[in-house]
Amino acid sequence: MDIIEPLLKWAGGKRWLVKIIKNIIPEVISFENYTFVELFAGGAAFSFKNELKDVVLNDINPHLINFYFHLSKGRSIFDANIEFLNDKDIYYKNRERFNDLIKKSEHNTLEAAALFYYLNKTGYNGLIRFNKSGLFNVPFGRYKRINYFFDVSKYYNLIKKWRFFNLDFSKVPISSNSLVYADPPYDVEFTQYSSNTFDWKEQVRLAEYLTTLKVPVILSNQATERIIKLYSKLGYKLFFEDTTRYISCKGKREKAKEVIALLNFDKGT
Repeated sequence: MDIIEPLLKWAGGKRWLVKIIKNIIPEVISFENYTFVELFAGGAAFSFKNELKDVVLNDINPHLINFYFHLSKGRSIFDANIEFLNDKDIYYKNRERFNDLIKKSEHNTLEAAALFYYLNKTGYNGLIRFNKSGLFNVPFGRYKRINYFFDVSKYYNLIKKWRFFNLDFSKVPISSNSLVYADPPYDVEFTQYSSNTFDWKEQVRLAEYLTTLKVPVILSNQATERIIKLYSKLGYKLFFEDTTRYISCKGKREKAKEVIALLNFDKGT
């Protein structure tokens, strides 16, 4: 059976980490027995690659959630009247149209969802970045070849029962049968992927909030010294994985260490 891959490029995406996390989790844990909650959806790699059916996706980026929402209703973004071409002039034309929709508060339309997908696939390094006015400002990406099209029905059949939220992570409804995955922006200098910022105070607020939950929690981040100290102090069980990743503001790869932090898995079944 073909593995369903995430549709979007995403800075800090976790495609590579999915198998590692599954190997870390106790064998008695079956993800299918839980409502899987992604507090920072992004590319939603874990939910897609594991083909989970009972999923709550949340993200502070309304354009991302709008894309997933329309897909979950079986609406093909390719029905929108836009040009899916890897062309510089077309890219800036579509970027301008996307920003016009934002200015007119029409960012929740099918057209906006289609433009968001196109810009993500075509823009520089897969970045999703907005200025302080909330307008998309990523430049053209100059890829040699881009495959824009995908089997809409395959994704619709997977996510048609998923639930979507555009909320602060602490406001997302979490049932007693949830398994929560939090993948916040990395604790690095460059963290502004939207008009909002996720600074150190937010890192602390998230880590502390998750300790108040009575359900299994997975938290991943870049293993900076202060992140390790914070998670250890709060009682997380820590695992580490060496990796390389793109530094988004520089467009180059650097060695890094990932930390996977677990809570409440001794209570899970």
